[in-house]
Amino acid sequence: MLPVATAMPDDTPMFDPSILHELDWSENTAVFSPSISPSEPGDGLVMRPLCTADVNRGFFKVLGQLTETGVVSPEQFIKTFEHMKKSGDYYVTVVEDTNLGQIVATATLVIEHKFTHSCAKRGRIEDVVVSGECRGKQLGKLLTSTLTLLSKRLNCYKITLECLPKNVAFYKKFGYLVSEENYMFQRFFN
Repeated sequence: MLPVATAMPDDTPMFDPSILHELDWSENTAVFSPSISPSEPGDGLVMRPLCTADVNRGFFKVLGQLTETGVVSPEQFIKTFEHMKKSGDYYVTVVEDTNLGQIVATATLVIEHKFTHSCAKRGRIEDVVVSGECRGKQLGKLLTSTLTLLSKRLNCYKITLECLPKNVAFYKKFGYLVSEENYMFQRFFN
């Protein structure tokens, strides 16, 4: 019996990178000083879709600054990446410092398909985090603005996110409002 081939990390993007650069940046509501955009995020920085090679570029180190990531093998990472890519509903976006070859920021747009609103789509922003060394470079603002515009381009009827009360003022810069609805959860421990 032959051994099962395992995929090796590579630079194949989760989604078409051109979609990020084709957004109508004139619709952006946040103010950037100095001016940055998806095409020009800053000196030595590139904003792009996640690829499997990012497992070796510190993706989990950055994500771990937001929440518990657990122990994830490269095989688990690739399997989950391929599932997300195949679905076409995940837009995990990263900012890479090309001088260091390291991921310094990330955020995710998830598209949820609904039966309501004439079978519309809802966008949800998740896991916005910038590495401690790169905070203050407007990267969280850039990622949030970009993914908000992307959800509009993908014809979502609305976009939501969850944040701590201390972060409400930050997200209001993009036109987000505090909802009257309560966010509730139940955590399962395996």
